This record gives sequence, C-alpha cells and structure tokens, in this order.
Amino acid sequence: MSQTEPQHWQYPIRYGEEKEIVADVLILGGGIAGCWAAIAAAKKGAKVAILEVAATIRSGAGGPGCDHWSSAITNNPCCPLTAEEWTEALERSSGGYTNSMAMYITARESYDTLMELEQMGAKVRDTEDEFKGTEFRDEKTKLLFAYDYTNKHTIRVWGTTFKPVLYKECKRLGVEIHDRVMATSLLTEDGKQGARVIGATGVDARTGEFIIAKAKSIITCLGNDGREWHSSTEASGFGMRSGNTSGGSALAWRAGAEFTLMEGPVKGSAMEISSGVGAGRHGNTWFACTLVDANGKELPWIDRDGRVLKTVAERYRPAPGQKFFLPAHFHSGEYDYIEPSTAGVEEMVAKGEITLPIYADLTVMPEDERRVIWGLMVGEESRSKVTLKYYTEAGFDPTKDMLEGYQLRMSGDNHVAAAGRRVGRMVRAGGLVVDWDLKTTLDGLYAAGNSLFAHGAHPEAAATGKYAGRKATENALRITDVSSIDRNQVEAEKRRVYNPTQRKHGVEWKELNQGINKVMQFYCGDPKEGEVMKLGLKLLDDIGEEIATNSFATDPHKLARTLEVMDILTFSKLIINACLARKASSSLLGFRRWDYPEMEPEEWHKFVTVRQKDGEVAVGELPLGFWGSLEGNYADHCGL
Repeated sequence: MSQTEPQHWQYPIRYGEEKEIVADVLILGGGIAGCWAAIAAAKKGAKVAILEVAATIRSGAGGPGCDHWSSAITNNPCCPLTAEEWTEALERSSGGYTNSMAMYITARESYDTLMELEQMGAKVRDTEDEFKGTEFRDEKTKLLFAYDYTNKHTIRVWGTTFKPVLYKECKRLGVEIHDRVMATSLLTEDGKQGARVIGATGVDARTGEFIIAKAKSIITCLGNDGREWHSSTEASGFGMRSGNTSGGSALAWRAGAEFTLMEGPVKGSAMEISSGVGAGRHGNTWFACTLVDANGKELPWIDRDGRVLKTVAERYRPAPGQKFFLPAHFHSGEYDYIEPSTAGVEEMVAKGEITLPIYADLTVMPEDERRVIWGLMVGEESRSKVTLKYYTEAGFDPTKDMLEGYQLRMSGDNHVAAAGRRVGRMVRAGGLVVDWDLKTTLDGLYAAGNSLFAHGAHPEAAATGKYAGRKATENALRITDVSSIDRNQVEAEKRRVYNPTQRKHGVEWKELNQGINKVMQFYCGDPKEGEVMKLGLKLLDDIGEEIATNSFATDPHKLARTLEVMDILTFSKLIINACLARKASSSLLGFRRWDYPEMEPEEWHKFVTVRQKDGEVAVGELPLGFWGSLEGNYADHCGL
C-alpha cells in the first residue's frame, strides 16, 4: 500500500502495517465504563488492554465531568431506600422496558464505587465546608445531596476530578492503554459470525497502523447511537451526545450479537425547559431553579398532585403520602414517583398565561441553592463547565442576572425538527442483550455502560463497568485453550478498513453522514410506516453499495472518521430493521406506526430482539422481566 504522507500530516503513515496486542481481558472504549472494567479486571490479576479512539484521560461522555451521582442506595448511610424498591420504581416507570439487571447492579454497587473512587483521589465530599449548615448537606459525612433531600439517593459531586483519577489508577495497575485507536471489528473463532469472540481489530487514527488484539474475554464499553438522524460539526460541534458513532453496536452486530429496544424508547415533551443555552438541563443540573417568563411572571412549581409548592424547600421533598420521587431525567410518569416540576408550560403558553422566552432566575433563589447550582453543579457537569467559565469571564452575576433558555420540540424529539419528522436520538434505549454476568449472546463478549440495552448515566457506567470487569476476568482465567486468529477474517477487515485510502477524490465523510441523516429523517421518522421504512432500508443499502464505496480519506484521522460513518450506516439499518420487527405502536416506547396504530396490544408487550445471521436479520423476543429475581440472581452472579 502507498506510504505517501500528506504534506500536512505530522505522523508517519503506516497503512497496512500490523501491531499485535495480547491480553487476558481486552476492553473496547476507555470511558467511564471502560476504565472501571479495566481496574476491576487488573485487580483480579488479569492482563488488561484498552483500545480508546480518543485520549483516555478525558474521553467518553463522562470524561469532562459530572455534577451528580445517582442510584446511591445500598450502604449509603443517609439513604433509607433499598435496591429492590429503587429498581422496582425504575421498572414501573418504564412500563417494564428497562434493564433491571443493570439498574439493580447499580443500586447495589453505586455508592461503594463512589467511595472507591474517593480513595483513588477524587473529590466527593464538601471537605472545605463550603456548604456547611445547608439543608442539602449531611454534617456527619459531609456529603451533599441533590433532588430529594428526604431520601438522599443522589449525591452532588466534583465530577471533573473523576476521569484523571481513573486514568491514573489504570496506569498504576499496569493496564495497557492504547489511545487514538478506533476498534473496527470483533474477531471470532474460525472467523464465523455468531462464534466465540477472541479478539478485535482497530486502526490507529494517527498513523493508520492496523491493530490486531487477541484476548480471552472482551468487554465492549463503546458509545451507542448519536449521529443517525442529525450531524453538524459546523453548527453544533461534537459533544458527548452528537459525537457518538455507534461503533460498539455496529461491530457487535456484524459479529452476530443480539440487540433489543432498538426501536426506542424515545421520550420527551413538546417543550423542555433548559436553563440557559449550553448551561445544563432544568431537570437535573438546574433542578428546582425558579423560572420566570418574559414579563417576570414566576412559573409555578407543583408536586405530583398538582399542589402548588410555595417555597423552594418544598421542591426538594416528596409530596404528602409519597415515599420518594425519581429525578426528572429518569422520565418517570408513574404516579408514585412523579417529581416536583414546572409541568404544564405548554398549556400556559397556548392560553397566553405566560410569555416566551423563559428565564432561569437564580437571583431569587436562596443563596446556598444559588451557589450549589451555579458554582458546583454547572461547574462540574461535562457539558456546562465551559458555560460557567465563559459566562463568568463575560461578567455574568447569578445574584443579578438571569439566563434565557427553553427548547421547543416535537414530542419525543431531541433535536430541531425537520419536515415534521423525528430527528432525535434514543434515550435509555437500544443496545446489547446481556445476562446476569453482563455477557452478551456471544461467548467471550461482555458489555457495560452505553453498550447495554436501556443504558443509564455515569454511575451505571461505573458500576456495570466494574461488574463486567469482574465477570470477564473470571471467564478469562478459566480459559486455557486460546484460539488462533483467522487470517482470512483479518485480511477481509483490512481491505474494508483501507478502502477509503485508495482514492484521492470521492465522497467525504461529512457528506456521507448527512446523506444517512436525510434517509433516517424522512424514512424512519415519527410516526413510522412499514413500506416507507423498507424504502429507507433500500436507500441505505444503495448508499453503502454505490456511495460509501467511493468514500475517500486523505489521512488516518479522516480514515477513522470515515469508518465511524460506515458504522453509523450499519447502525441505522439495524434501527430500521428493529422498527419493522415491532408490528404495534407503543406509548411506553414513544413508538408509533401508521400501519399498526393500536397502542400497547398485549401480545406485543415484550422485548423484540434482532441479530444478524448469515447476512439476514433474525427477529426474536424476550418477555418483560426476563431477568427473574433481582436479589437472588445478583447474589448468585455478582462475584463478591
């Protein structure tokens, strides 16, 4: 292959050259889940390697930081709840369409994981007594709590300290970290789809070198969906959501793993209140902040029964007769767990009772609440830390100034609507089917974090990563017969990977991504229709056969970007096939089909699964609650 280096490229080009990595446990993705998996595996004596497309020290959705640590139930001395009732609440609030295994693991291990993180050097407590004497602080432990001040299941944290500490711990334990390497495929026994996974391939995004990694156990901790319906590097850049590339799902799909919930759920409301552009969401970072309209009229906060809450303190308490509520970002809806909110904004706008735009008014908040929102939570959340920095430098004063912020969206949307069709991303949605070992349907392949179906947030990524690391290591240490890599499989993948380097002109990766976006917007919109989606599949096939084959990459970085979009193409087809497989509408999933309009027919109240077998899509099903006893199965499998 040509070794000609682009004049602008500062690294040597090594297209076609191979580098071999051998480990007991191979982890794909060095985000929160990946680092925790690596730490857990290394502590159990495994030789561990990480492949990470970015820089592990800050990579992943949680890499820049987080402002709260939820599901801190078991062993939390301030929380009266049990893991069982917490997980039951999440399951009921989703109508059963959740991953109770991952949620229960998180409820059991989240607090202990946080304490372990603190021992590594992360900042978890108010050690400087900055918030001493406040309602949300426990004076004995110096922990700060968010949302529900009665049950204290969510802890405010200094999350910007977390990822560097995890990175340092990985290095201390001898984990091999291979940054700037994009995983491109899973290697299987005899090169057969559906067989035991024995390794992975990758490409170095700086040199173009081809990576062949062999291992006894593989854990995928890669991101899930993100750029199927919408992508604009110029307009919005690549954030922790829009930068996701679907790579983990695409390579597992090609290997024959089984997926579920790929048709949803997509949830939201016609108007979401976010408190300032780029400043975080009103449902979590800015929870309980006072809102006013353009005329200074205050929007009422109400509890689940519609009772107007007269004080700020009431916004942080369950309603009379309510044991606890779920934070808004869990999208509850179940009466027992509905959180205090400013619900009904859409109706108030329609009736002319309030005037847009809406502002977050920190000026009238109690001083302690104002400081903890603007100084701690905005400052520690990954998306909004930069907001605090630049707004403060520009002279913003939370005691005097307000922030404008609201987003109008169609029901279920997460991005600006186009042509009346959904262009959003899935929320707590599709991913790999796993068992109580967090093992996928392929032997040798485990999953954690956003690779799981119905995946959750930062604490779940940490807890499931640690759990998967333990289980994958148990498997690896049992294996003595290491299978050889199939060279035919490797050579086929090399041809696929380096195909874009064979041309100097053609289709650029951004154009290719936007073409996929258009198909998804117009052929997999909301509501959906079978024949329309089949046309969408044909168009995606055409893109793959006629356009993607003419893509080009002038350097290794653009090669990696092009391969990302190839994965997005694969993932988009996976989504449409899953949508075709569910022949019923579901309000629980935010899923509507014109050709099957009946909502929630009993026979479709189940998980629909899809996998690839011999190049065809195989559809299956799993019953809701297929995980069985939470407490019993956890005890049998957790490995503690």
